[in-house]
Amino acid sequence: MDYSLTVLFFFVALLYSSVGLGGGSSYTALMAIFGVHYEIIPTTSLLLNMVVTGIGTVNYRRGGHLRIRLILMFLLTSIPMSYLGGIVSLSKDVFYILLLITLLFVVARIYIWNNLQFHISLTRTKRVIAILFLGGILGFVAGAVGIGGGIYLVPLIIMFGLGSEKEAAGTGTVFIFVNSLTGIIARYQRGAYDFEFALPLIAAVLAGGLIGSHFGALKFKPATIQKTLGFVLIIAIGLLITKVS
Repeated sequence: MDYSLTVLFFFVALLYSSVGLGGGSSYTALMAIFGVHYEIIPTTSLLLNMVVTGIGTVNYRRGGHLRIRLILMFLLTSIPMSYLGGIVSLSKDVFYILLLITLLFVVARIYIWNNLQFHISLTRTKRVIAILFLGGILGFVAGAVGIGGGIYLVPLIIMFGLGSEKEAAGTGTVFIFVNSLTGIIARYQRGAYDFEFALPLIAAVLAGGLIGSHFGALKFKPATIQKTLGFVLIIAIGLLITKVS
């Protein structure tokens, strides 16, 4: 494999873990840029998500930022949908189209949505419906393309007034970890994995995740790191457009 990926993934893990995210969007984008087989991309990204957010979960728990009830509500629909996304065998073209759409939303989240400052007031019933719906959508994306969904989930929790910035980041770590595990189980069952390819990358994100999640959960505010690696995603989008056109 090209070991330049290991260096890149170290820095991705360091940055993303510091704000409670797994980095799946950038892992997936970089593997697409480097021409990794489309069936291996989601599984590898999910494995890396698990490493980073597993560390982050421990640190956010130590900091007292985990709200178990909120986390469980999101997981109620995300777990079965993540399994569904992982078990479904997509064609190469469909995979790249779905990945392209997902990355476009991520870029919009980083460069547009990131600057929006507003809150939405919902009744209790509407809030529960929104949580279940969002959990299901993000769970399916996790299993199908390897992007854990935390990059959307964290700001949504704040926007809907469901928790503080630290609680949102903590929820994001657990959400990504659980759905990544579910997606991996599904993809393993149908043989869509290459653990030998993933091992050096796991070592890289383990090191980056240990450093980033420590400073993010215990010292830094999530708002201190913004617009992470958006340029990489834009390059990946350009590459994917050529693949599906």
